[in-house]
Amino acid sequence: MKKYHGIKKLTENPFLNMYQIDAIDMKGRDFGYYFASRNDEENIKIRTKSMKPEGIVIYAVTTEQEPRLVLIRQYRYPVDDYLYELPAGLVDGGETPGEAAVREMKEETGLEFSEYKGGCKYYRRPYFLGPGLTDETDATVYGTVSGSISDALPEDTEEIQVFYADKNQVRHILKNERVSMRGAYLMMHFLHSDTPFAFLDA
Repeated sequence: MKKYHGIKKLTENPFLNMYQIDAIDMKGRDFGYYFASRNDEENIKIRTKSMKPEGIVIYAVTTEQEPRLVLIRQYRYPVDDYLYELPAGLVDGGETPGEAAVREMKEETGLEFSEYKGGCKYYRRPYFLGPGLTDETDATVYGTVSGSISDALPEDTEEIQVFYADKNQVRHILKNERVSMRGAYLMMHFLHSDTPFAFLDA
């Protein structure tokens, strides 16, 4: 059964746009369904079926004997509050997710990032971020960091505090703070793995 008649672009923004699907419900009735996309009109995924990631999230740990997880506390305008997250960003042009992770880690934290490529490859494939709201797919990149934290590089529109968290601090954050969903899941993996990347072998 056909699920929609057509698609209309409703906004003109360089970063994110709203689309309307002229959708058809299970009884054959028409209704409007709305979603946001970072893609232009020709490359929205309802048309292309592509799984190319628009963004990445970075699971990064220190190389200490007791590794700590790199976290950020970032102001988010839609909730007018600070959320605990993992470093993340968009994939530019022809970048691979790993290349984007190196660049974004440097820009957001000042740290040097080295990608870890062990474990199951399917943990690195793109997954949908919030398919009721957007067609965006993101990939997770895993690795280690070195160097010193710096706040010199974030953009003026990014209010970010960077820090390392051990398991006790991560547990406290999950219990008590406001946390992004993808950040929470990766923090849970960090908590329950004997070694930082053990869960990638499951």
